[in-house]
Order: sequence, then structure tokens, then C-alpha cells
Amino acid sequence: MTKIRYVETYDKDFWYNLDKHLPEADFYNKVSTKRGYILLLENKPIGLLRYNLFWDNIPFCTMLFIDCEYQGKGYGKQLMQHWEYDMKSHGYEILLTSTQADENAQHFYRKLGYKDCGGLIINIPKYAQPMEIFFIKPI
Repeated sequence: MTKIRYVETYDKDFWYNLDKHLPEADFYNKVSTKRGYILLLENKPIGLLRYNLFWDNIPFCTMLFIDCEYQGKGYGKQLMQHWEYDMKSHGYEILLTSTQADENAQHFYRKLGYKDCGGLIINIPKYAQPMEIFFIKPI
């Protein structure tokens, strides 16, 4: 049985096993603003989702990660649907997310009804990466 709840301070060790990009101060901000979720299976944390507000008014999923052994089993979809429902209940009407063009997540987001809406190319040598594809979905 799965459960999804907002991230709490005691989730920090689990969170950083999956998310290597979030600065520590921002983790505590996610806790206090309820902008992160933990997905539990039989009370064991197996996934997370975090988001920010793009332009201060559009929820933007900045990370969705399911522990490797649980990927491909519908847990990511479940977590995204929970986030979508939560955002709709707070009055938001559209959502954004993104992924690098060389990642398979782009197909996942399209299956969930997200539409391509642009891209970003960062070609400054120190920060260069594949193009980031942005997706949008009305809710």
C-alpha cells in the first residue's frame, strides 16, 4: 500500500539518497513551504517530488525521482497525479515540468498529458548540458 505525504525534516537522509542537487537550506524551505512530497510503500520511502513556482504563480516540478528498484511500476505516475490534484485544490490551473532531451522522462511526461512548450540550451562550458525540454499541462 502506498501513501504520499509532504516532506518532513526527518526525511532528510532519504531525500539526499535520491536528490543530489538540492542545497541543504532549500531542503528546509521545501519542508516549511510544503513544496516536496515523499512516496511511501508499506511505510518505506521510495520516491520524492519537489517543485517551485515559476514566475511565482505556476507550479513547476523540478524533480521527480523513484528509487531505482521501484521504477517502471507506476509509482512516478501516482506521485505526479497526487501533485496535480494537490495543485488543483490550491487553485492552480496549469503546471510545468522539464527534463533533459537525452532522458527518457520526456516520454513519461507526454503519456501523462504534458505537452512540449519550449526548450533551453545552456552552452556555457562549465554549465553545458543537453537541451532542457519544458512541458505544460492544464489541470
